[in-house]
Amino acid sequence: MNERSAPATRSNDGASADPPRLGPRPLDRPPVDPDTAEVFGRPSGVEGGFAAPRGGTPTPTPATVAAPPPAALASAFGRPVADAPPLQRPPTNGAGGDDVDGAFWVEGADRDPWRDPDSAVELGPPAAADRPVRSRPRGEGARLSLRELVFGRRVDPRALAGLALVAVLIGAAGGLVGRLTADGAAGLTDPDPTITQAVAAKERPPGSVADIAARTVPAVVSIEVRVGQEGGTGSGVVIDPAGYVLTNNHVVAPAAEATGAQIEAIFHDGTRSPAQIVGRDPKTDLAVVKVKVANPVVATIGSSAGLAVGDGVLAIGSPLGLVGTVTDGIVSALNRPVRLDGSGTDASAVIDAIQTDAAINPGNSGGPLVDSTGAVVGINTAIRSLGAGEGGSIGLGFAIPIDNARAIAEELIRTGVVTHAEIGINARSVNDGTTDGAQVQNVQQGGAAAAAGIVEGDVIVRVGNRPIAGADELVVAVRERNPGDTVPVELIRDGRQLTLSVVLTSD
Repeated sequence: MNERSAPATRSNDGASADPPRLGPRPLDRPPVDPDTAEVFGRPSGVEGGFAAPRGGTPTPTPATVAAPPPAALASAFGRPVADAPPLQRPPTNGAGGDDVDGAFWVEGADRDPWRDPDSAVELGPPAAADRPVRSRPRGEGARLSLRELVFGRRVDPRALAGLALVAVLIGAAGGLVGRLTADGAAGLTDPDPTITQAVAAKERPPGSVADIAARTVPAVVSIEVRVGQEGGTGSGVVIDPAGYVLTNNHVVAPAAEATGAQIEAIFHDGTRSPAQIVGRDPKTDLAVVKVKVANPVVATIGSSAGLAVGDGVLAIGSPLGLVGTVTDGIVSALNRPVRLDGSGTDASAVIDAIQTDAAINPGNSGGPLVDSTGAVVGINTAIRSLGAGEGGSIGLGFAIPIDNARAIAEELIRTGVVTHAEIGINARSVNDGTTDGAQVQNVQQGGAAAAAGIVEGDVIVRVGNRPIAGADELVVAVRERNPGDTVPVELIRDGRQLTLSVVLTSD
């Protein structure tokens, strides 16, 4: 392509108006590497990418002859032979040979537009109804064995036999372990126990604890005392068919002077009856109340004079409100002087008690102490406990002898009051290292002791046939006498032993 420069325009003074135009800069074509040109260059005789060479005949490109493909690839991907069946022909699966069901291949099927992929779209008649497909009956095949079904014929019969033997051995071992386990458990349980049956009845001979309790408990009552919002519980024993109940004074004393106080007796069968105080004796801590019960069970009254240390006794009562409680023990001592704690009541008694180890607890007070024949020989009154405050039984219980209690009860039922013998002195317990006694502290003017010539400082060591070892024993020795009785009193004065006759007065 020829490049021409445009004529320059000159001004009036003859100079050119436009700058001169320069031609294109020649291209710099670096030389091509021969090896690269051979690989990426155009074939020989070709000048452009698309057009044939100008003014000449194209130079034929030498053909490259490829090696024939392997037979397997030619069979798989080559063109089918001329006499091969068309691809639309259904396979026969090797069953039935060339016999093909004619229901699929009908005459003119190769011209059917539904089977011709090159056919044009056209609207035709409705599709014909589906023809029922005829199924060819199949015969029963061969049956499979268990080994074929489970293992697919891949296990040797000898291996199966070995596996069965191992299974039998494992089962036998499991059975043995189970049997041993069952034998071990059988040591703790028994499917057929043989427990010895109890006899239909048990003998309770006369004089047994059960026999005594059965005869005595119905005659024992629980006494409940209510004064306002406060209350207490004790025991009592029916001593007369008219409903007279012997108990302790300290059981009913809170209700004696209080207005609106209530006393109620509860029998062993649950029967309740109001009770009224007949009489009280604070000096011996005894009282009698009466209940309105028709034909009550009356206790048998015995004698305390015939008791001996070691005799069996029963304490019956309502400890802590438990009605009809029976405890067993023996007579631990006789003629034990015991001063009672009269705090909270008007009782400040000294009793000549029967000591027993039968359990006596709060609530037993007023209940009977019975001997081995079931006869009442004492009235349970007090216990000795350890430390301060209320405590339970420690085996040291005390009961008023029934011989003294019966006389007091009879006098209370007759008159409502009781008088006691009085000597008219105050004394304290002393001991000089060899002799115990009750030393006279003061003598009441006009009393029995003053009339007999007893003076302060005398030490009384005997009243009648009873030795005196202390002040409490002097009190019980005098009270077991009657007013007007004359009793010899042995004493020591200035180291000399004297015996004086004292006529007891009444309190």
